[in-house]
Amino acid sequence: MTYSRRQFLGALEAGTVATAGLTRPVDAQETPVVRMGNNYFDPIGLHVDPGTTVRFEIAAGAHSATAYENRIPSNASAFDSGVISSGAFEHTFEEPGTYDYYCIPHKSVGMVGRIVVGSPGGAAESSSIPDGGVPESDAIIEQGAIAYGSSTGGDENSGGGMMGPGMGSGPGMMSGRNGGMMNGRSGGWFGGLPFVGGALGLLGLVGGLLYWALGREDSPPGNGDSATETLHRRYARGEIDEAEFEERRAKLSREEP
Repeated sequence: MTYSRRQFLGALEAGTVATAGLTRPVDAQETPVVRMGNNYFDPIGLHVDPGTTVRFEIAAGAHSATAYENRIPSNASAFDSGVISSGAFEHTFEEPGTYDYYCIPHKSVGMVGRIVVGSPGGAAESSSIPDGGVPESDAIIEQGAIAYGSSTGGDENSGGGMMGPGMGSGPGMMSGRNGGMMNGRSGGWFGGLPFVGGALGLLGLVGGLLYWALGREDSPPGNGDSATETLHRRYARGEIDEAEFEERRAKLSREEP
């Protein structure tokens, strides 16, 4: 697999920012990108300053970025890209508050996202999103951007968070500040050599983030899957409960030819 210099530097920069633990919103001068793939927005949660232009870019399939008119700040204008299969759509977020949005063709299978502009506020904060699940606004502000499939901050409609396959909280996972294999005080091979252990741990984390970022560029999750297959996969991962699974499956059966 061949990567361009731009892809490599972009992925390395993303890994470095994540490792450093920066939590500021995207600057208004930058143009953050939300990728639209097969039944996902990535990042699913994004924090920006007022006046920031966000670019919604097609990664695979045909999608829309469409605001819930009743889940945006009262003085804000609803945005709607319409269904597009190539290129991108841009919208400038001027009014502070919380914006929830969805994909028109894939709303029924939970393709939704959230953008917090400045600080949380508006109708989106008073009730749960009606389709799928999005991260909590406080988690979005804390992290700046939350990738699709992250286990952080899923709301009550996400069926136990938005944990991707293979993630968990057992031994060996980065489960919190006081546990997990990245805890510098927990001993292990490098317990007596904190500097060496910390340096190798940092390199490992950056390398893992680099591999993950480059892999996502060419292989979006669920690429080529039908809406029904995606629904079954989300149910198997425990992202939705049985009642919601049966309801969405029945709806898809009526919609599909």
